Amino acid sequence: MTVQREYRIEEMCASDWPAVRDIYLEGIDTGNATFETLAPDWEVWDREHFSSCRFVARNNDEAVIGWAALRPVSARHAYRGVAEVSVYITARARGQGAGRALLEALISSSEQNGIWMLQAGILAENEASLELHRRCGFREVGRRERIGKLQDRWRDVVLMERRSKIVGID
Repeated sequence: MTVQREYRIEEMCASDWPAVRDIYLEGIDTGNATFETLAPDWEVWDREHFSSCRFVARNNDEAVIGWAALRPVSARHAYRGVAEVSVYITARARGQGAGRALLEALISSSEQNGIWMLQAGILAENEASLELHRRCGFREVGRRERIGKLQDRWRDVVLMERRSKIVGID
């Protein structure tokens, strides 16, 4: 039996921002997705992320159900091929494969754009995100214990990375 996906992956555009922001805020509200407590406005978010490596997942009704994007980890030339991953899925669509499809699209796009290392800092309690990244070839490289406080509680961050097998192998 073939299961048909109920979503498709597309490049993100500025008009997707209201839905992307809502999903980001939903993630913030979980307390397990990020240390951020507010979503930025479009101009700030757009400036901080690569324009070539950002995607949305849309359901059959055209609604955005998830997004993924990359941002540079540093402005230093030596780190030009290193990027930080963000993947967010709305609660009603979790567990349906959209997160994996988004992350796989991001990996492919990153390699097409000369990025050799993807990294993610994931709150330790976010088991679903940790597992998603593992399934997409990320490995745990460390744990930053009590790195920050969120809602008056110290939190650990698991550091994960994925090294490209085709970019930066010289």
